[in-house]
Amino acid sequence: MTTDALSHEVAASPVAAEVRRALTERWPATGEHLDEISRYALLSPGKLLRPLLLVASAEAVGGDREAVMPAALAVEYLHAATLVHDDIIDGDDTRRGRASVHARYGVPAAIVIGDALIIRLFGALAECAAPEADIVTAVRMLARAGEDLCRGQVQEGLLVPPGPGTPGSGLTAYLRVAALKTGALFRGACQAGAVLGGGTVGEVDVVAEFAEHTGLAFQMYDDLLPFLGDPAVTGKPGTSDAANRRATFPVLLAHREGGPAERRRIERVLAGELAPGAALAALREVVAATGALELGLARAREEVRLAKSGLGVLPVAEAAGLLGAMAEFAVRRDR
Repeated sequence: MTTDALSHEVAASPVAAEVRRALTERWPATGEHLDEISRYALLSPGKLLRPLLLVASAEAVGGDREAVMPAALAVEYLHAATLVHDDIIDGDDTRRGRASVHARYGVPAAIVIGDALIIRLFGALAECAAPEADIVTAVRMLARAGEDLCRGQVQEGLLVPPGPGTPGSGLTAYLRVAALKTGALFRGACQAGAVLGGGTVGEVDVVAEFAEHTGLAFQMYDDLLPFLGDPAVTGKPGTSDAANRRATFPVLLAHREGGPAERRRIERVLAGELAPGAALAALREVVAATGALELGLARAREEVRLAKSGLGVLPVAEAAGLLGAMAEFAVRRDR
């Protein structure tokens, strides 16, 4: 399947259309200022992967799409809130090809909107047409995912980039952070969907493992995008990580694979010796020269293979196929 066909299967699926319709109806353009900013944060050009994962997981175990739609909105509320706060932390004024929330509405309003969306997710979960015990379990799963996400964000701030004579935190620490910061919400969405869809314990475990691998693949590829794509296409400035002296997946691979000269060059960049644009250009050269780009792509694709390997046991093949397409999409996208 071509990348365009895969993108269409995911982004133009009936599930995606229904999630976007539900978001549009829930957040009309005629609302008050808080609703206006929330709508801006939620109805962006994103692919809505996390609510899609939740609905597809529910349907893959035999659940009803409409019954779990409020939970799908809830997981997007949590995701959008984290993006709003992340952009403030990173100083990113662009998100998905347009002004980030804080750049458009100001930092104080953006902080409040992030908080409001997190609070709103609990009300949305309570609207699900599912047994009370399953709703409580789903709340617990998404709460744990949100906590893990925050834990990953804090641990990311503690990562030490490679420096002269010091190896830095390395790939193992990076993967721990990625599993928390990105994988946790993928896992929470899939688990909550399977529980609300009436899945067995074994089926919930299958989608959880799928989500762990898909989340890692997604984060790895996300870190590779500045080395693969044009910022005008990806919708986010490629200099963001370089400006924040952040050692991402391909940079850590290049540091591991490179010789002394390549390592010294990476260390100088991460020490802040270059302006962001020049820093990204230097890192691009080193990542390409050391073969880290190809290694990174291969590792991300292996995570996708592992993600898809257990889906065959799920009872509804069409929905399981959509899950598999979303895993593939994680490493075949332009943003």
